[in-house]
Amino acid sequence: MRETEAFSLPMPRGEREAPDVESVVEADQEADARPMELKWKKISVLVGSGIIQLPIWGFAMSYGVFQEYYSDNWTFEGDRSVTGVIGTTANGFMYLSMPFLFALFTRRWAHRRQLAAVCGTLIACLSFFLSAYSTTIWHLLTTQGITSALGCALIYSPTTLSLGEWYTTSNRALAYGIVLSCKNIVGTSCPFMLRAMIDTYGYQTTLKAWAAILGGTSIFAILLIPTHPSKASIHQTRARKIPWHFLKHRSIYFYSIAIIFQSSGYGIPQTYLSSYARDIALLSQTSGTMMLTLFNAAGIVASSFFGWLSDNSHITLSAQLIAAIPPLCSALSTFLFWGLTTQGDIALLTIFSLTFGFFSSGYSATWGGMLKQIERESAERNEAVDPGMLYGLLNGVRGVGYASGGLASVGLFRLGALSATQRFVYGTSYGPLVLFTGVSSLLGGWVVLWRWNPLRFLLLRGALRG
Repeated sequence: MRETEAFSLPMPRGEREAPDVESVVEADQEADARPMELKWKKISVLVGSGIIQLPIWGFAMSYGVFQEYYSDNWTFEGDRSVTGVIGTTANGFMYLSMPFLFALFTRRWAHRRQLAAVCGTLIACLSFFLSAYSTTIWHLLTTQGITSALGCALIYSPTTLSLGEWYTTSNRALAYGIVLSCKNIVGTSCPFMLRAMIDTYGYQTTLKAWAAILGGTSIFAILLIPTHPSKASIHQTRARKIPWHFLKHRSIYFYSIAIIFQSSGYGIPQTYLSSYARDIALLSQTSGTMMLTLFNAAGIVASSFFGWLSDNSHITLSAQLIAAIPPLCSALSTFLFWGLTTQGDIALLTIFSLTFGFFSSGYSATWGGMLKQIERESAERNEAVDPGMLYGLLNGVRGVGYASGGLASVGLFRLGALSATQRFVYGTSYGPLVLFTGVSSLLGGWVVLWRWNPLRFLLLRGALRG
């Protein structure tokens, strides 16, 4: 045997197996730790996503308080009616920018999500701070309706993408519903908070304070929402292109049309309900703010409920039917409750705020069911689909509705009372707004139900018999 040739004596059985036993124990411990670590990571993402709803939506969902203040304390140069567009412009701009931002951060810039959210925070903070020094209506529109919305969209898009990736298809709709409930908690608390701050410190100090609140809560929440590991290093590889096969599906177009109709009417009560309660119903300023608060409070329960309903495997309701319930019920609420209110009728107006707020706020939580349906259709065709990009597209479609509804509301408010009737709300300057809100909600539900083949068959058979 050559001297360089090495050999070793066989080790005793116990010594040979000891390292193997230790490695097995370590592997089992790591296996047990991974699910626990994943669980806490998902909880962190959910908590962060809930907190971040405050800086993103707090101002937009409470803008009616500011509009009422601007109307009562007019100091700006320009057309006073433009203030009615600022709130819907902010919402519309955020939603319209989301398809582009979701596309950027889905793959290529996924590793830059937290940085983008921090940049969005800085833009939004600066916008609200500068808006405190506005002297013209166009400066107010630019800072509060456009640049602040861009900043908030930069916060929302990357963090929402991460939420959808940490939660799978089995519980994604419920996760979205819980976060949307947090959004409505923000809409419930912020109107009173901002009203109290305006009355105590003035609107300029309130806007500066809001910029500080936005910055602090955003940074804290962003740190709680890490990018999913599957996307954190995707820029180092040759990332696949975003699949657009879902654009061949009819479902995406039915849902998109329905979302446009529903969202075009959804923003009108948020903007005008407070001023209507004061000007027409002759209620106190506190009561007007209360209507806006009840509107958002009802959505706290609704968002989680419709998210749970979309994910529930024991209740056999189609995604189309679930998506049609909120807009159809919103239409009934508008025509029967808001439309029939009279001077001093706080009871009926309260019922409207609760019912319309419940169903219209819960509508976004049904999108999880829409996504699952399109994912199933793609799987049946053996096509790839990116649910994050799809969710961003639905948000963009909603922006089209917000923007069109906001622009239409200015012209409708100038139109004055409906000549056909002089009774109830329809006989006031808010009549066209109420009618538009009800009709747009009705069309939003009807479009989805028309896609539902059994109902379409019944409608056609009834028409033939008639």
